[in-house]
Amino acid sequence: MQEAITVSKLNTYIKQIFDAEELLHNISVVGEVFGVSLSRNVIYFSLKDENATLSCVCFYPNFISNIIEGDKIIVTGSPNYYIKGGKLNFNVNKVEKVGQGKLYEEFLKLKQKLQDEGLFDLSHKKNIPKDIKRIGVITSREGAVIQDIKNVAWRRNPSVDIVLYNTKVQGLNAENEIAHAIDVMGKYNKIDVLVVARGGGSLEDLWAYNTEVVARATYNCSKPIISAVGHETDFTIIDFVSDLRAPTPSAAAELLTFSLEDKKAEMWGLFDTFYKTTENFIKQEQNKFSMQNVRLSNNIDKLLINEYNLLDNKRNKILKHIDNFINQKYYELGLTETTINKIDPNFILQKGYAKIEQKGISINKLENLDLKHKMTINFYDGKVDAMPIENKEN
Repeated sequence: MQEAITVSKLNTYIKQIFDAEELLHNISVVGEVFGVSLSRNVIYFSLKDENATLSCVCFYPNFISNIIEGDKIIVTGSPNYYIKGGKLNFNVNKVEKVGQGKLYEEFLKLKQKLQDEGLFDLSHKKNIPKDIKRIGVITSREGAVIQDIKNVAWRRNPSVDIVLYNTKVQGLNAENEIAHAIDVMGKYNKIDVLVVARGGGSLEDLWAYNTEVVARATYNCSKPIISAVGHETDFTIIDFVSDLRAPTPSAAAELLTFSLEDKKAEMWGLFDTFYKTTENFIKQEQNKFSMQNVRLSNNIDKLLINEYNLLDNKRNKILKHIDNFINQKYYELGLTETTINKIDPNFILQKGYAKIEQKGISINKLENLDLKHKMTINFYDGKVDAMPIENKEN
């Protein structure tokens, strides 16, 4: 039995074979680029043709502009067998662009066709609801995507429902499963919005989302659809047809949910604003009331003063009228008194006249005097009785 060797010895032997083979040094390889990534200034990508793929490593980060997903390029370099990892890489030291790869050409052709038909028009985009209670997710139940969506969504809002429609995300018949899922979920009334999602990958890995059947299913769906396919730098046909593109599945979950803590803070902010507004309103109304009260008090004082002045004027006028009336009456009384005095016998007697009465009758003519009876002579300060003396001459 042959003695077993260690993995390290075998890998070292394989590396020595590659290093010793001169025909493999500084050779050129043509293929279509996929799976490009940049890490610590090292470019990792793969080349492929119809039957095989080749892992490539480039230590010249400035070449990144020439290594584009889907492009057909010629790379020059040498194969290198990595002993520790047991992996063959092609170390690239030169890159020449040949043209776009077949898949990328198909992508551009379909993109132009659908754009000409109006499937990308903004007028067709549906608004994303603000109050979302249930999210439909179309992806694989096996991948990390659904877990990322659930973790982000439920961390922000535990009350939101997530309904999963399990589909393939790549491979044979994946596009038909995805399109069928969109048709079915689009008719489910209890779902507010759909998320079509998968993780990142090469153009070939994401090809199901670059197909016409998925694009038309997305366009015809009655529910708003968010595309969350691949990484932020990945673009697929569904991104242009959907109502909104999210750079990642996690970002889609964040876009469709509100944070309860943020909502609480917003509500407290609104309450604080309402409280301050109400307090300011009350203060303003109190100030208005105080000012009106002062104005009213001043107006009442002015009114009372005016009324008092009017009353005082009226009182003075009445007193003046009374004085005039009394004076007039005094004057009339004086006239009456004068008139009465003129006809008062006593007033006449005071002037030296005397009143003669006989048998209680005033005698104003001599012929009325009875010489046979006594007469009474009335003076101002008394009276006397006397007998008439006959005038013999008469």
